[in-house]
Amino acid sequence: MTPTAFPVSVKGVVVRANRVLLLRNERDEWELPGGRIEIGETPEECVAREIREETGWTVNIGPILDSWMYHIGVAPRHVFIVTYGCRPDTDAEPVLSGEHRELGLFGLDETAQLRMPAGYRRSIASWFVRLGT
Repeated sequence: MTPTAFPVSVKGVVVRANRVLLLRNERDEWELPGGRIEIGETPEECVAREIREETGWTVNIGPILDSWMYHIGVAPRHVFIVTYGCRPDTDAEPVLSGEHRELGLFGLDETAQLRMPAGYRRSIASWFVRLGT
């Protein structure tokens, strides 16, 4: 049976010192920090909250970069993804939460070697261009 509704996940492309913050999930994919909107919060509040919960970082939320429908083959399910450009508001090192296996900061060229959805690559590249890096 084909679902008639899909969850929405709001993600942040956080770049500091020309490196993007990524998290490795249980499917062994690298992903952007973020998650589902809770009742009563805006998408911007959601992405800021999720980044803080997943990494300890506070961020300033910028523009929407991209949106797409992501089919998670192993689940199987679909999730509507929206990405925002974000600027960190901290000099602290990110802290791995219990939600992910690993975190890392990667240069744009390094992301080409990582296992991740194409939409994340587009969003990362778009934010690097907008930041002029």
